Amino acid sequence: MESLPSMTMTVVEQSQVSPPPATIGCKSLPLTFFDMVWLTQLPDPVHTLFFYELSITKSQFLETMVPNLKQSLSITLQHFFPFVGKLTIFPTSSRKPEIRYVEGDSVDVTFEECNLDFNDLVGNHPRECDKFYQLIPLLGRTSKVSDYITIPVFSVQVTLFPNSGISIGMTNHHSLGDASTRFCFLKAWTSIAQSGSDESFLANGTLPIYDRLVNDPKLDESCLKKAKVETFNEEYQLPRLSGPTDKVRATFILTRSVINGLKKLVTTQLPRLAYVSSFTVACAYIWSCVASLHNDELALFGFVVDCRSRIDPPIPIAYFGNCNKPCMNLARTTTLKEKEGFLTAAKLIGENLYKMLTDKDGILKDTVSIEDYFSEGGPTMIMGVAGTPKLKFYDLDFGFGKPIKHETISIDYSGSISISASRESNEDLEIGMCLSATEMDVFVTNFNSGLESYI
Repeated sequence: MESLPSMTMTVVEQSQVSPPPATIGCKSLPLTFFDMVWLTQLPDPVHTLFFYELSITKSQFLETMVPNLKQSLSITLQHFFPFVGKLTIFPTSSRKPEIRYVEGDSVDVTFEECNLDFNDLVGNHPRECDKFYQLIPLLGRTSKVSDYITIPVFSVQVTLFPNSGISIGMTNHHSLGDASTRFCFLKAWTSIAQSGSDESFLANGTLPIYDRLVNDPKLDESCLKKAKVETFNEEYQLPRLSGPTDKVRATFILTRSVINGLKKLVTTQLPRLAYVSSFTVACAYIWSCVASLHNDELALFGFVVDCRSRIDPPIPIAYFGNCNKPCMNLARTTTLKEKEGFLTAAKLIGENLYKMLTDKDGILKDTVSIEDYFSEGGPTMIMGVAGTPKLKFYDLDFGFGKPIKHETISIDYSGSISISASRESNEDLEIGMCLSATEMDVFVTNFNSGLESYI
């Protein structure tokens, strides 16, 4: 691979943003089993990156945008205190970890200037992953306080591309919350940034619900034991993305007409399959295309399902935290290739989803059994899904237009994919992929040729 062009990143301001004084006091939010599985089982942080296209100079950036983003974030944090709090872990399984806010806590917010090609970064074509890593912030360091440790859970980096646009990168510890929680936070922040106050948000928005509405002491106890909280110390650190790497990221669009064609193929060939959704066929098609890159291996394809509306009784969408159950699918790569492989994948995913969503024993059954798939002798090809098309991230407008591109950088950790509604149409699906440059070339060929021959 050709060497990257010279990249220049210049810090123009480093800030610590806190809620307005005396608006929160001291609060804490205990973790549930949904949150605790992210302590050690799948500890990768979440990195999201939004690009906004606008002609803006450095002076305009510093004089108008920087103050507005800081002020609006400060106001937002008083309504979403866990984002400014710290994950607090005690050395005993008799006390749950919690996210605790203490007056004076702050979010690290960095403003930088970059000389990279903005138009290249926001394209759909394969782009070197290394280019994106300096656009996302790191979380602060773990600290030891008395007999417990504290871990920052959220940070922000805003990068200026002079006369082209900006990127807003965010990193959060996954125990803070799932995609639904992050989206509610971002809807509030963008609303407040547009209006300059929280009046409109309070009148029309949705405040987070902090009540722990999901209670299962046995699952809590099980997750605490598996997390081995007694081993946590000030050396605890989440993985960090870094280069150089031979990986590239690319974006693929499945239009509504293509999705309908894939669904028609599935329903025609598998008339008894009870669950055939756009998400099902999109996942099945991508899984099949990636399986073609591998020899005979055991492959796992997993994603999570939001449990809020499926718990009995249902809990509100504004519930703060993680509230997801994994859906795991296993198959040999040799059975997933080409047209018949796509149908096999669609059948497997559709059946597992249908079984999970209609399980009379309840959506919470076997919630923490995910680790069984990662035992010795388990799958060697592992894929996951980040995001959901139900959340309209392309609608997030801070007052200078909707994002021109949304990237989930954290898929680089595990070779997962991201799925979201497309910027151009909520009916289309946008798929983010991260592969080696060689694998990406083959994947693109498989992706395009399959669509031409299947539908």
